[in-house]
Amino acid sequence: MPAAERVLPCPVPTRLLLQSLLLLLAACLRSAAAFPKGCYPSEEEGLKTFRCSNARLTEVPRDIPNDTHKLYLDSNRIPFLPRDAFRDLPLLLELDLSHNAIASVESGAFRGLPEHLHSLDLSSNRLVSLSKDALSNLKAKVNLSNNPWLCDCRLQELIRAVDLAAGSSGGIVCASSAQEEHVGKAFLQLIADTDFCNVYKKTTDIAMLVTMFGWFA
Repeated sequence: MPAAERVLPCPVPTRLLLQSLLLLLAACLRSAAAFPKGCYPSEEEGLKTFRCSNARLTEVPRDIPNDTHKLYLDSNRIPFLPRDAFRDLPLLLELDLSHNAIASVESGAFRGLPEHLHSLDLSSNRLVSLSKDALSNLKAKVNLSNNPWLCDCRLQELIRAVDLAAGSSGGIVCASSAQEEHVGKAFLQLIADTDFCNVYKKTTDIAMLVTMFGWFA
């Protein structure tokens, strides 16, 4: 048989190595294909990180690796956080949702996150009002700055229920309020002198008295 036609057999160890490399490559390609465009996993300071910054997302991705420690979903177009949006991320330490279009957070949206989650950034969104129940049981430092807040009893209850991130309190400013003089002012300065829940109660009581007086008259 001519030398050109002879095919040398591939040694078994080499063949197994090639098969392993091909399988690993296929797994990596499948994994990459599952991630939304603009999202990628990495490792930072020994912590597994998943970045989706500026990825034009309109919802929280579903295929986030469940061993993620740091999740960046900032600078997207997410308008709403549904119930159980992060329930499959038991190791999460940091969650950045800043610079989105979030206007609504459903109760239970952060359910399943571990107690050791230490950072939650909701700054620079479109939150006008948010129930304290939406952030219940979280131990994280929360950034709520640069949102168009309605300053009322509900916001007061929220602020007193969460642990605000250092340096973020001055960015919680009244975009609207029942009292016009509060607009444009830092909310934490206002609640140092004003109990918004008592003011609301007094206003309601006065309205009821006026209504009752009208009935009697």
